[in-house]
Amino acid sequence: MIELQNVHKSFGSKDVLRGVDLLVGKGRSMVIIGGSGTGKSVTLKCILGLVAPDQGRITVDGAPVAAVKSARAREAFLARFGMLFQGGALFDSLPVWQNVAFRLLRGQLKRPRAEARDIAIEKLRRVGLGAETADLFPAELSGGMQKRVGLARAIAAEPEIIFFDEPTTGLDPIMAGVINELIREIVTEMGATAVTITHDMTSVRAIADDVAMLHAGKIRWTGPVEEMDAASDPYLTQFITGSAEGPIETLR
Repeated sequence: MIELQNVHKSFGSKDVLRGVDLLVGKGRSMVIIGGSGTGKSVTLKCILGLVAPDQGRITVDGAPVAAVKSARAREAFLARFGMLFQGGALFDSLPVWQNVAFRLLRGQLKRPRAEARDIAIEKLRRVGLGAETADLFPAELSGGMQKRVGLARAIAAEPEIIFFDEPTTGLDPIMAGVINELIREIVTEMGATAVTITHDMTSVRAIADDVAMLHAGKIRWTGPVEEMDAASDPYLTQFITGSAEGPIETLR
């Protein structure tokens, strides 16, 4: 579904991606792991076409992302994606249901307002939030509830591809486990292709079919999650064990 071939991206003198090769199978849940500043978020932005790579080729379902140029084609392209943002990224001035139905109230995906509200309430129920939540505002919700609202918004338009950006950041271990379980269930139910970026190894083991280790702008290792622990790559081993010793430099 998604393929990156020799993708490079620099910002000024800072080389962020230095030849990324990655293949995400259709209907698979790929988790990209790596430390802060290794290029995980930039990789997602390149796939979405928000950032243009300096070199290399990216395709989604066989079609090159670089070929999506007109505003209408771009809107249709982005309509295939759902996104759960790291900080929730809810609109404080909108009630919960309008946050969830944001894409259904405008653009090519626009639905009648009453229908959009019904869909929003259905998706809220899917993530464990009752209909009474619909008319609340984000500030009235806990962090875990806000994350669930973000997840409901990500799936509201039934996307083919869903991106999850650090889905459990800021959550306690119990709520993180709930979110991981919801993500796994929803991705499986929808048959969607999922790409998650995280440094939380509990999330990796809970939601991944496949794992890719990104370090210093390159994919160090990729493979099925069940092969991760036995892999011989020293970068991967150091990261998943949290060891201070290894090729990944640490501040002391």
